[in-house]
Amino acid sequence: MKTIFDWPPVWTLAGIGLIFGLDQIWSLQNHPLPGAVVILAGGLLMMVAAAQMLALRTTVNPRGQPAVLVTNGVFRLSRNPIYLGDALVLLGVVVWLGAPLGLCVVAGFVAVITQRFILAEELRLHARFGDDFAHWRSRVRRWI
Repeated sequence: MKTIFDWPPVWTLAGIGLIFGLDQIWSLQNHPLPGAVVILAGGLLMMVAAAQMLALRTTVNPRGQPAVLVTNGVFRLSRNPIYLGDALVLLGVVVWLGAPLGLCVVAGFVAVITQRFILAEELRLHARFGDDFAHWRSRVRRWI
């Protein structure tokens, strides 16, 4: 099912919607300021990672063929900083709303993105960059 609906930003938006729905079931004290900080941090992380990739003229398309193995900058901290940024945005919404059930959405997002995108991306990276990818993979965690 490789349609426009099976795309990381769509999964993120669906997660946000689900968190809002779960907030109606069980809500604790909301924390808008800390939530906004986490959301902004996630957004900034995504933008910095995408800018790094584009500066090196490699694709940000999760199904595309990479031209360059990006291992510097934010890619020294996480092999998937864009997806990590998405997860932080979701976590920020959970904190903002005070929606503890939303933590299940964040965990589900991590699982879905890993299965639907990351594993295939890693296979392509390994096929294209071999030992360089294997060395980077051994030094840098997938998420954090």
